[in-house]
Amino acid sequence: MLGLVADGVIGDPHKGRAVTGFTAIANAARRRVHSDSTLGGAVYTGALTSAAVLAGSAAERAGSGRPVVRALATATATWAVLGGARIATHGTELARDLQCGDLDAARRTVSALDSRSADELDATALSRAAVEIVALRSADDVVAPLLWGAVAGVPGLLGSRAVGVLRATTGEHVRSRGFGWVAARLDDLVNLLPTRAAAALTVASAPVVGGSAGAALAAWRRDTVLHPSPNAGRVEAAFAGALEIRLGGRTVYRHGVRELPVLGDGRNPDAGHVTRAVELSRVVGWLAGAASVALAALLGLRRRA
Repeated sequence: MLGLVADGVIGDPHKGRAVTGFTAIANAARRRVHSDSTLGGAVYTGALTSAAVLAGSAAERAGSGRPVVRALATATATWAVLGGARIATHGTELARDLQCGDLDAARRTVSALDSRSADELDATALSRAAVEIVALRSADDVVAPLLWGAVAGVPGLLGSRAVGVLRATTGEHVRSRGFGWVAARLDDLVNLLPTRAAAALTVASAPVVGGSAGAALAAWRRDTVLHPSPNAGRVEAAFAGALEIRLGGRTVYRHGVRELPVLGDGRNPDAGHVTRAVELSRVVGWLAGAASVALAALLGLRRRA
């Protein structure tokens, strides 16, 4: 909880977080790997993920027997990997640019955050992209690290976040059995339960931002059956229902066009919905923090018993 508070109070410094340094290392390592094979991607993913987990284990060992040191190490690791402040910063920027009609700035932000092609997107499509990015990042960059941290401590925090970074750094190489295939499949596995937890927390959080919990639950259960991703469609559908808007549909990526199922049955999103999505993401993050504390306490009691 201290790390979650620090993420909200300190904000997003862009530099100095472990995620920034790990991303730079991952990109440098990828440039040095000349093999574009599944085996090369497996070695790359396994080595960097293992390094993150081992770093977390070393941090826990350093605090062994010293509760205050261990608590501070856990808080620091939590702050280092959480992306709640970054989600709020980018989401607020997108909402402001869309409200002011600065579509070129909004396109640049979307391109920096997502693999879709934003060059031809209008205000409605940019709003849809912004809400989808906020929803997915809330699950991947906030809920997943917190829940894995509750289960596996600092190694879980760092390891789960490392997997997400590796998927992003190999995003253009995820073709069938290509270099990024292993990172993508590992990311799907790591986020399988956290994404569903994020969707459930979205349903619970909807009334706080003036949304509909019933519509969020209905969209989550109804609209994700045909979604090609085992994870992304769940939390995006819950956000769509909570905000009573429509997401999904035809999406142009840099590597091709995908016809995704429509999520939700409300109106088309606008800048105001992006602002509400950021607020919803904040509430989901706080509930995920409380849930992770409760889960860690239950697991601790079970180990003692």
